[in-house]
Amino acid sequence: MKLLHTSDWHLGQNFMNKSRVEEHKAFLSWLLDTIEEKQIELLLVSGDIFDTGTPPNYALETYYNFLKQLSSKKSLKTTIITAGNHDSVSTLKAPKQLLEALNVHVVVNGDEEENIIIPINEGDTTKAIVCAVPFLRDSVIRQSLGGETVSDKEKLANDGIKTYYENAYKKAKELDSNVPIIAMGHLTTVGSRTSESERDIYIGGTLDIGGDYLGSLFDYVALGHLHINQTVGSNHVRYSGSPIPLSFSESKNTQKVNLVTIKESVEVEELEIPLKRKLQVIKGNLETIIAELKKVKDKTIWIEVHIKDDNPMFANTQIREEATKLDLTILAVKIEKSEKQIRAKELKAISLDELSVNDVFEKRLEQENIEDKEFKEQLTLSFSQIVNNLHESEEQI
Repeated sequence: MKLLHTSDWHLGQNFMNKSRVEEHKAFLSWLLDTIEEKQIELLLVSGDIFDTGTPPNYALETYYNFLKQLSSKKSLKTTIITAGNHDSVSTLKAPKQLLEALNVHVVVNGDEEENIIIPINEGDTTKAIVCAVPFLRDSVIRQSLGGETVSDKEKLANDGIKTYYENAYKKAKELDSNVPIIAMGHLTTVGSRTSESERDIYIGGTLDIGGDYLGSLFDYVALGHLHINQTVGSNHVRYSGSPIPLSFSESKNTQKVNLVTIKESVEVEELEIPLKRKLQVIKGNLETIIAELKKVKDKTIWIEVHIKDDNPMFANTQIREEATKLDLTILAVKIEKSEKQIRAKELKAISLDELSVNDVFEKRLEQENIEDKEFKEQLTLSFSQIVNNLHESEEQI
């Protein structure tokens, strides 16, 4: 059986006031062609379909058009989509019953009302079983958060998630013990590599759950949340990464999806995604940066500049003028921290377009110099819960 594992599309991302819609459409078109060319039987999308809980209409249209086009791929038997921490439960859940008629299964929160055990059938034969685990919210993995210390909450999260996967594995085994069992997930695991565009999704940050643990249960583990394509502990425990670079910290990544062939053993091939637009970071002083700008041949590239110069204000002006002459797009100019303190203080500015609501709160919290780490983390978690509740309230209006 051949399956394709992808995640972290972040449809609808507004990147420094720039839409990514053309990049996402190019990726989804490539994905459709790849499904047909490679004769893919199962498509797994492991969370963060959308960038926000209230995606713009063009992002929803892009998503639904893609799912409609999937139905024309004769080799494809089943598509399974799980929610990530960025996704709205109600947005993904709304067309759930309609999509099942197209063999598209959407799992949004993994509570007792949802069936996460999905057999992949060909006629009367079961070829594999998928434990479709979405981002597990506190209400699913913890009985209560009130009155516990941070360390208690971290332990509850770890124990709750491990127990959840173990129960899912047992249910799959009871259904059919002779077929491959595949798991999906949306979390940060021990030993994985992160980038600046991901945020912690459980209090305390990284969970004490490694790829070896998940790999000991399942024949393949299709993970989402981290934007770098990578293995974790075992060759069959993998993140697919995001299909387009979502921040300048990801500019040097190679975007991929994982093509998994399951026979007697599991074979994984990383398929490189052709990018419609690349991101580039250029660092140096005035002369160095201008020289590097002149080397850029692709006029569609978006550029971030890091200036390390004795006169950064003058350098900034000259660099932007040169970029205009060269028909290049500079989205951000940053001053290196090693710059003279007075100039660094003068020029240190962050655009709100680059920040989420949570980012703004965290930066405001930093100004308070709170020494109690546990109290600080509790404040952060409480704020995140308030924001999530507001999003859910808006969706119900």
